[in-house]
Amino acid sequence: MAGLTVLGVCVAILVLVPVAVEPDAFLVPVWAWAVAAVAYVVVTVVVVQQPRGSGRAIIGVAAQTLVAGGLVVGVPGAGWLPILLVFGAAMATYVVRWWTTGLVICANSVALGISSVLAAERRGDDVVWWEAVFGVGLYLLLQVASAFVSAALQREQRMRTELSVAHAELAAAAVLRDEASRASERLRIARELHDLLGHQLTVLTLELESATHRTGGAQAEHVERARSVARELLADVRATVGELRRRAPDLREALGAVGAAVPHPRVEVRVADDVRADEEQTAALLRVTQEAVTNAVRHAEEATVLRIDVDVDDDRLTLVAQDDGYAAGDVTPGHGLRGIAERVEALGGTVRHDGTRGFRLEVALPQRVLS
Repeated sequence: MAGLTVLGVCVAILVLVPVAVEPDAFLVPVWAWAVAAVAYVVVTVVVVQQPRGSGRAIIGVAAQTLVAGGLVVGVPGAGWLPILLVFGAAMATYVVRWWTTGLVICANSVALGISSVLAAERRGDDVVWWEAVFGVGLYLLLQVASAFVSAALQREQRMRTELSVAHAELAAAAVLRDEASRASERLRIARELHDLLGHQLTVLTLELESATHRTGGAQAEHVERARSVARELLADVRATVGELRRRAPDLREALGAVGAAVPHPRVEVRVADDVRADEEQTAALLRVTQEAVTNAVRHAEEATVLRIDVDVDDDRLTLVAQDDGYAAGDVTPGHGLRGIAERVEALGGTVRHDGTRGFRLEVALPQRVLS
């Protein structure tokens, strides 16, 4: 918003100059200067969309600096027109490296010095060099200050981004840690049940089995009933042990915890009621969600919301993560996406991603029957 505001100020200045300045003050035809002003706006809009440090960014910044210098020299001494140079220096820090920004500031200062000398000559005044040096020095300080302020804002934004990513990673790690603790406790209880109750009930069944051969009449009937109850109890214990081993953490709560760890963009999680996932699938979907959140925080330009939908499609468990950022175009998988693909493929699933309309990540896992 700050950048758009400053660009709006620059556009307003460019519009006012032909209206407020006499035609005789222009060193070039007014229409040519107006064409250059339009070119400046177009080049600026294109440059800010280029990857930082790319060849296109460097060429764009060079073109913008050249056009801005021409606009300032074309109307010597035209009021606030040198603000274009200050804006150019600040914008350069976003798309090129520091040494290139320094060249931009030097070129802007040269253009401003030429404009100051030409303005004095057109007024018929003797060129007072200290006045020109003072004016150039003042705007030089403004350019350097704006460049440092822009760099500080970018550094703060990077820190906020890394902090959000760290929060998402910590939330995912906390969920997995808690689940590992619960899984360990469930396993311990399952072993205790099996070793203690299971053994005792097995002995009870054998004792009753022996008793049936040593009793007769009504006593044998009661013993048979006791044996039946003992067998049912043993089956229930085994079923409980199996359930304790299979039970997975609540998927909705696990994914929601990762989304709640980042303040921006807003993460909306929807898990269908018929979704059933075991521990391995839950861990995989948790890592997929973490990667989607991390990608939205780091790479999605101006994304405001990330939607994560988990559903069941035929015999497949699906997760779709979609943010509303600007189109990213072709996506080159990094370590995060490759790691997700390896994890999902190890479970027999598939991963797809698309960057043509924001960033979209689709994961499908085989539906497992949980009894």
